[in-house]
Amino acid sequence: MQLSVIILNYNVRYFLEQCVLSVENAIQNMDAEIIVVDNNSSDDSCEMMKTRFPNVKLIENKENSGFPKGNNIGVAQAKGEYLCILNPDTVVAEDTFVKILQFCAVPPLGIRGLGIVGCKLVDGTGNFLPESKRGVPTPFVAFTKITGLYKLFPKSKTFGKYYAQHLNKNETGKVDILVGAFMVLKRELYLEVGGFDENCFMYSDDIDLSYMVLQKGKSNYYFHDTTVIHYKGESTVKDGAYMKRFQEAMHFFYKKHFKVSFFFDIFMKIGAFLFVLLKKNKAGSVSRKIEEYILFSEDEKLKTKVENLFETKVSLIHSPAKNNLNSLVHGSEGNIEIIFDNNFQSFKSIIESMERYKNPKCTFKILPKNANFIIGSNTSNDRGEVIKIGT
Repeated sequence: MQLSVIILNYNVRYFLEQCVLSVENAIQNMDAEIIVVDNNSSDDSCEMMKTRFPNVKLIENKENSGFPKGNNIGVAQAKGEYLCILNPDTVVAEDTFVKILQFCAVPPLGIRGLGIVGCKLVDGTGNFLPESKRGVPTPFVAFTKITGLYKLFPKSKTFGKYYAQHLNKNETGKVDILVGAFMVLKRELYLEVGGFDENCFMYSDDIDLSYMVLQKGKSNYYFHDTTVIHYKGESTVKDGAYMKRFQEAMHFFYKKHFKVSFFFDIFMKIGAFLFVLLKKNKAGSVSRKIEEYILFSEDEKLKTKVENLFETKVSLIHSPAKNNLNSLVHGSEGNIEIIFDNNFQSFKSIIESMERYKNPKCTFKILPKNANFIIGSNTSNDRGEVIKIGT
């Protein structure tokens, strides 16, 4: 078997449904399998999987065993030569795995051995997620992250290491660290390094795995030629709990692979203080009033359903032609919600449209094929939104 896609789920039933649907589309002409590991969700994730995706292997854990152990459980039953570790709050394009595996089969010249391959990630508004490519978070590099110095000096080699800013987002190349939301590597290599360290704290498991692969003399790569949506969810909310988890993660990683130093504690304490100082006056998610809804679909009945749902007129557009969307987005004075109907548009087309037309005035939602809900996220800091539209 060529590929095993491991999806670890915990209480994100609707995001999981959309994710598995996109993966099924992407592997339909491949020798591949999907393995969903559920960490004892209290929603109806497992019931949905059994009903909608009966041919997908489902592992139902009796406890929330965490990200590292949950993925290790899935990998233990995988048969593919390659693994893809994939978050359930993601959407892949129909050609994502074909492109990634082609790159893996013929890696760039000069690589001693290919390690992990990641790809371009965007959030629910179509904006690039810088954690798609990262450097090793030494104490100083971690300090530049939590203090925001990397933003103040984006072209600096000294301050730009955390997000591997030596590479443009549209440039494929070597990086040290890749994000656990989307990782592709050989199963043999995953097992050789022992998989995810089950002692890891949140935020360090993917850093640790990436670094262990580097220690084996392999080269990790950021691959820019395919884009995956990652609705980041509550784990990105920048509050005191986030800061505490981030510090714990960096401490775990540094203690495991380097010597714990006095400078580490100093950097983290100063960084945490500055982080809180900069963020304390920032409000949470801002409520947006939508002035115009645009539905890309060929379904007149769906248009009526959406109009009844939002109690307002909805513009129906059959094709997301460049001129159509450009004129609507830039011609509007208010906020626009764009809803893509996956029954008539591929996920790849939807992702491309989100990247092309991202705009502060625009939010995006998707109606997955044969589903009764629309789903999306208005910022990279919220949990996302699911709206039922009936049967």
